[in-house]
Amino acid sequence: MAAVTFKNVEKIYSNGFRAVNGIDLHIADGEFMVIVGPSGCAKSTTLRMLAGLETVSGGEIYIGEKIVNNLAPKARGIAMVFQNYALYPHMTVRENLAFGLKLAKLPKERIAQQVNEAAKILELEELLDSLPRQLSGGQAQRVAVGRAIVKKPDVFLFDEPLSNLDAKLRASMRIRISDLHKQLKLSGSPATTVYVTHDQTEAMTMGDRICVMKQGHIMQVDTPDNLYHAPLNIFVAGFIGAPEMNIKPTKIIRKEGLLHITVGQNTLALNASQQEKVAPFVDKNVFFGIRPEAVMVSAQPFASEGAEGTLIRTENMGHEFFLYLAVADVELTARVTAEEAKTIIEGGLNCPVWFRFNMEECHLFDAESEKNISL
Repeated sequence: MAAVTFKNVEKIYSNGFRAVNGIDLHIADGEFMVIVGPSGCAKSTTLRMLAGLETVSGGEIYIGEKIVNNLAPKARGIAMVFQNYALYPHMTVRENLAFGLKLAKLPKERIAQQVNEAAKILELEELLDSLPRQLSGGQAQRVAVGRAIVKKPDVFLFDEPLSNLDAKLRASMRIRISDLHKQLKLSGSPATTVYVTHDQTEAMTMGDRICVMKQGHIMQVDTPDNLYHAPLNIFVAGFIGAPEMNIKPTKIIRKEGLLHITVGQNTLALNASQQEKVAPFVDKNVFFGIRPEAVMVSAQPFASEGAEGTLIRTENMGHEFFLYLAVADVELTARVTAEEAKTIIEGGLNCPVWFRFNMEECHLFDAESEKNISL
């Protein structure tokens, strides 16, 4: 296996459009790196440059110690799983799995051994003599993954491989691919994996680390936990998490010697750890951010602190509810358990409710740079 490194990599098309803007990224040997971002952020373009399917306009891409910019895809030691499976319709599952190995002119015994190993790992043994048209979407995707496994590459590349599957199959395949990565690690053959998706659930549940991209720039590379709890900027804060973080414009003001922010008609004191960090931004425009689970809601006024709002919408997710509150001209989302929601929604929509924030969990972002100034 091998590490992957991007050094100041650019992609500029012939019409002058700059898709990738000088990115730097290091993926450790055996790491599962997920590249995530909205449509058009160049995550697939970045993967295709690594695969050799797109030319690099500037910078260098390394696999291990080797620069691969000018190497053909087959010489890079990679295996790629595409969104559309790309199985040969006239070949059986066994023949699809073996095809790349035959091209590499491996001995028949070796091909059979590697095909059988991959089929066992992905539970394809009973499907080896089936044609692609006889497979379900999930089975076809497992064959596509198996075709990558049999090659025993230095790097696995996945380009939105689950986007054509229904929700249940996506969840099942997420687990299979994650388990496969762990299996290979435990077997002493760790697989460096680069996985592209627009689905943040896939990113958060699968990646050792996640690279968040926006318009050809890398916004943050970090563990799922750090991305969620310590986003470096507004984009990451808003993109990671469902429902998304509440992010509202506000001002930092000094009141009775302490720094406060305003939300609607309410003034809220910042906690002690934030006072010093955000002091340079007093009287400046900033954004206040807080996760929905850090918004506490009650049908009755709180004993201390808290403010009044109006319940305007609810979403029943079964084990929890998303509550939407209007506070002056601001809308807030709260995430509460189903048990907590019972008493809150008894009065129906447009009834008064009370809320308060866990200020330990709030974030403040500079309005100009959009950087998190509370970390």
